[in-house]
Amino acid sequence: MTKPVARQPLRSNARSNRARILATARQELGQNPDITLEELARASGVVRRTLFGHFPGRDALLEALAEEAAEALRNALTNGAQPGDPVESAERALAHFMFSIWPVGDRYRMLLALAQRDLGAERVAEVLAPARDVVTAILQRGQRDGAFHTHLPAAVMSAGLEAMTVALLKAVNTGALEDSAAPVAVAVLVAAGVTEQEACVVVDDIASTMTPDLSSQT
Repeated sequence: MTKPVARQPLRSNARSNRARILATARQELGQNPDITLEELARASGVVRRTLFGHFPGRDALLEALAEEAAEALRNALTNGAQPGDPVESAERALAHFMFSIWPVGDRYRMLLALAQRDLGAERVAEVLAPARDVVTAILQRGQRDGAFHTHLPAAVMSAGLEAMTVALLKAVNTGALEDSAAPVAVAVLVAAGVTEQEACVVVDDIASTMTPDLSSQT
């Protein structure tokens, strides 16, 4: 039996081309979801053959963007958007989660315009599943502690907050909402059952503790 040939790692120039194409796609698709691959190649500064060598079709390009977004989300969860220390309040954990993932959502919000038409709801749900699981755990703790509403199961509330966050990202796409994590975090806390005044205090405090690249999103 012939052994499968191991895929060779991309050369540095090939990796650079691929990264440049994906970065350009994130930008251009947000402005024009119907951009052709030929137009995208020109915008990326590569020839058509190079782009098709990495991505033989639109589906392959969008899947690469979806996987890139999934990896970025997993990294955000690993690097600080977990439910947190049980000593930390659920309100703070949820606000911290929103600040941690907002840069990821902001970077890939152009996928929202393509999700239903090209990626499909099932693939989008798969990408977002790890984040939804973390939020569900935070909500369960907050419900036990009396911090959040209990009229909905935590998993259902998590799905609702996810939908609201996606809607807010779409509002950023259209220019109806400022590109900032702070008001979104406040909105999520209020929707979970925290008073607006308390939510603002929590969000302001969390914002002051975030690293510069994340706090600049406020």
